[in-house]
Amino acid sequence: MDNLFDISAQEKRFAQRHAPLSSAPPTLPALRTIQAAESSLPDPSSASYLAGAAAAAVASHIATDIVPALTGQNASSRYFGFITGGTLPLAEWADNVVSAVDQNVQVHLPTQTVATAVEDAALAMLARVLRLDDDVAEHGGFRGRTFTTGATASNVAGLACGREFALNQRLAGSGVTSGDVGLLAAAARAGIHEIQVLTSMGHSSLSKAASVVGLGRLAVKELRLAEDEPWRFDIDAAEAAMQKEGVATILGISAGEVNTGRYSLQSVEEWKRVRALADKYGAWIHVDGAFGVFARALEQTDEYKLLHERIDGIQLADSITIDGHKLLNVPYDCGMFFCKSVDVMQAVFTNPNASYLASGSAATIPSPLNIGLENSRRFRALPVYAVLLSEGRSGVAAMLGNMARLSRAVASFLRESPHYELLPEGNNAGEEIFMSVLFRAKDTTLNDTLVAKINETRQMYVSGTSWKGEKAVRIAVSNWRISLERDAVVVQEILNCVAEGREFDLSKC
Repeated sequence: MDNLFDISAQEKRFAQRHAPLSSAPPTLPALRTIQAAESSLPDPSSASYLAGAAAAAVASHIATDIVPALTGQNASSRYFGFITGGTLPLAEWADNVVSAVDQNVQVHLPTQTVATAVEDAALAMLARVLRLDDDVAEHGGFRGRTFTTGATASNVAGLACGREFALNQRLAGSGVTSGDVGLLAAAARAGIHEIQVLTSMGHSSLSKAASVVGLGRLAVKELRLAEDEPWRFDIDAAEAAMQKEGVATILGISAGEVNTGRYSLQSVEEWKRVRALADKYGAWIHVDGAFGVFARALEQTDEYKLLHERIDGIQLADSITIDGHKLLNVPYDCGMFFCKSVDVMQAVFTNPNASYLASGSAATIPSPLNIGLENSRRFRALPVYAVLLSEGRSGVAAMLGNMARLSRAVASFLRESPHYELLPEGNNAGEEIFMSVLFRAKDTTLNDTLVAKINETRQMYVSGTSWKGEKAVRIAVSNWRISLERDAVVVQEILNCVAEGREFDLSKC
């Protein structure tokens, strides 16, 4: 890292942001490369195990054996598995700076470090890019903001805040809070025997979060409006469930279902209904917007008019999960948690009885350890700050627009293909698509092995999933490197070769 702060030495790397790839690295390493890497790992039965080694030898081992056996999720534009972004060149540099300066961002200490101020600025810029601060006067804005390890941690935070709020609504004036006396005692005093999480096709991490915060995985209940649109939230069923005696409610709204990318609520009118019900029954609205919330950063043009309508209303929620290491293309691990109430966050997360961790009574920025899960964490705000400052609103919109256009091009190909079926059936208009494409092979035999056959090309990686009880394939376009013209052609050729039993040759694309 001798030249880490020599900016002129970094400019060639930074310039790659807008330069086409000179070569196309494989999306997945060859299987033999992975096997060789595994064989190179230390053998516990060896006499030299943990005997130590020269730093240069270890570095050579990592560069020669380990790195070639890792996925190309950052280097390849066609790593479409899960929802995995790459790392923008400037974000990579900023992350190296984070390691070099090794800040522990835990307490706001404005006379000692600028780290928390940078974090606060990064979160404020993100709120502006996502247009989540446009109506502060009307809805209060998301004044509680912090960084997390990712969407799962943010969902844990969201349900923890929801649990605190829902119980304390029943404990108002008692001098007791669930954060102080605990879930069981607070629920008993409030006359609550269940805290339910109502959702529709909620992400699996919502159930994990429910378990972590003591609600239980079975507390997550699916309320799907229709079989043909299972991602849509049944508001009438939710109202009926919220009327039950002795039951408190958290509404878990999906802003981007993991398979289709669709939104649980379709318009601001539906959002207003849900907000009114939450206010009436003392419920908390938490949104899992890990990737779907970024549709708010797309250009406000007719091309994305429907997506903007779908995501409008999210500003009425109480808390939102956001992922940075997905569409924002900053390094793992990086998530964000936005919340309307700093007081609720502090009621849940305050770290008490540690005077050495105090920031002072005049602090204008809350210490991260009092509004989040961790007491110690890395300076993960810096890559986000760098990306938002560099790209600006227009740059982020352009990057997301490239993802949307490639996704829609792939969907258009699938819609006309004799080999594949674009999903969901009968509800796959291009205007609905942001960055997720769901499909299956029409031939059932091929469909059973479709994911494996696509991934065996090593030039494209996809995730397998299930849709209405049958196997399906999901493409999630989320890397900054994508080229609409180049990647659309490659994806189509790979899918045609797989369906027709031909060998894929990248050089012919």
